[in-house]
Amino acid sequence: MHHNPISIENLSYTYPDGTHALRNINLFIRANERVALIGANGSGKSTLQLHLNGIILPQEGEVKVGEWVVNSENLRQIRNFVGLVFQNPDNQLFMPTVWEDVAFGPMNQGLRDEELKKRVIQALAAVEIDPQRYGKRNTDNLSGGEKKRIAIAGVLAMQPQVLVLDEPSAQLDPRSRRHLIDLLQGLPLTQLIATHDLDMALELCDRTIVLSQGQVVYDGKTEPVMSDRDFLLQHALELPLSYSRPYCLLQDSPVFSLPQHHNP
Repeated sequence: MHHNPISIENLSYTYPDGTHALRNINLFIRANERVALIGANGSGKSTLQLHLNGIILPQEGEVKVGEWVVNSENLRQIRNFVGLVFQNPDNQLFMPTVWEDVAFGPMNQGLRDEELKKRVIQALAAVEIDPQRYGKRNTDNLSGGEKKRIAIAGVLAMQPQVLVLDEPSAQLDPRSRRHLIDLLQGLPLTQLIATHDLDMALELCDRTIVLSQGQVVYDGKTEPVMSDRDFLLQHALELPLSYSRPYCLLQDSPVFSLPQHHNP
């Protein structure tokens, strides 16, 4: 395990239409850290994440994951080291069956036969998917939560040391969201989680990075920033739901009582 699996220095990126997506980003993420990446739409979260496994290559500055600088020569090693889970699992699941989807990555790493089978079973077990029940199923027939777990299993099957997730709780029902949180809490990997689900970030991550207009405007402990209403509003964010429940607080107050209904 590397001491600093992610190192970003002076990273800037501008899209061809002139949009400045990232401006002079400097970050270090240690091994086994679980870090939330939050910000309004268009703040640069996805662009930053796509730099971490070389889908986007740096224009200015340097990105380093593990021992490798992110450049075109190191893409194979980088993509084995960093697993990226997209927001929409349909963008990640494309093989005829669940088993083949999860096996796709390790097969490209050269695994075959019993070694490949063991790797797939381990990955499915990590996300609590039964290979006997799901292995031959087409992913088109799965729920959103099941698809998300299969997408994560496909990444885990490659045994990355860093897991990068883009809006992992999007479109999940409450039970699937809880299963996802429990899963991520149990994974012994460095994790960078881009999310609008601030309650999930508060529960999962001790550290939070806030991006605004392509710049890091906060990097520190999660709880203080999640409770700072003015700061969040300034950057087009809102308090987590767990911090913004005036009705519940009022209902618990000794001076509050619900109307009494009496039978005539």
